[in-house]
Amino acid sequence: MIADNGRIYLYEYACHEDERELCALELRTLFETKPSPGFLRSERNIDPSRSPFIRGKLTIEYTALTLEALAEQAGRIELGGETFKLRYMEAEGGADYEEKRRIERVAGASIRGRADMKNPDRLYGIAYADGLWRLGRFAQSEAVWLRHNDKPRQYSTALGTRTARAVANIAAPVPEGIRAIDPCCGIGTVLIEAGSMGIGIDGFDLNPLAVIGARENLAHFGLPVQVKVADMRTLEGRYDALVLDLPYNLCSVLAAQERMDMLRSARRLSARCVIVATEEIGAEIEAAGFALADRCTVRKGKFARHIWVGI
Repeated sequence: MIADNGRIYLYEYACHEDERELCALELRTLFETKPSPGFLRSERNIDPSRSPFIRGKLTIEYTALTLEALAEQAGRIELGGETFKLRYMEAEGGADYEEKRRIERVAGASIRGRADMKNPDRLYGIAYADGLWRLGRFAQSEAVWLRHNDKPRQYSTALGTRTARAVANIAAPVPEGIRAIDPCCGIGTVLIEAGSMGIGIDGFDLNPLAVIGARENLAHFGLPVQVKVADMRTLEGRYDALVLDLPYNLCSVLAAQERMDMLRSARRLSARCVIVATEEIGAEIEAAGFALADRCTVRKGKFARHIWVGI
């Protein structure tokens, strides 16, 4: 995640109503700014496939007050014999289907070259945002996390892949050089998402069967993440980031003292922790020595998962 020689990027995002808080928390963390409804403008160059909510990224190359002026600028694009496609990007305004296609035709007609709607050499985007028309190269997000649903070992109460990916991003928004830990990794849902984004992460779990499952799942996707059997309360070392998805089971409840011991261990292991629980435990997290920097709730029907960022 870097500023790229003064370039400005426009990101298009969308989420289900139940994930709205999680989406906002992830975007705030990745970009350190509050997103506008449906889009976000930033100097930060982030692969759109990192987020389960970002649909694509437009690298702003041309800006104009009117669509016609932007179309005139589009005539400067040099394709060098390559084909292109121009895609309308949702940002401000409420263009219907016909209006979107009209905007694409007006701007696309000025690009000197052959359009290819199915397999273009170059993909461009056009959007209206912050009162200006924008045009530039467009990078489509790839739903990598969807492939991770198809893993050999499953567990009914594990985090969904979208939530796990967002949690990994919240824990380590800048992955370069990060050493992270998931000390209650279960079948490795967070480890898979973190590993697939290049976040260096170690996994541990008290349950040997969970560790076997996590190793099998990671191997299935070719991810070289280390997973070992261990009680997080006995772990040593210091990490840049930690994800603690507190154990949850429909048939048992984690004892309050055991939970506090785990929270204190998390505090000892890392200065930045993302804590996931099915109960409101903000006061306990603070009692363990954390300051609460941010939080959100993810709901699915009557079931809720609470997510805190502790520093």
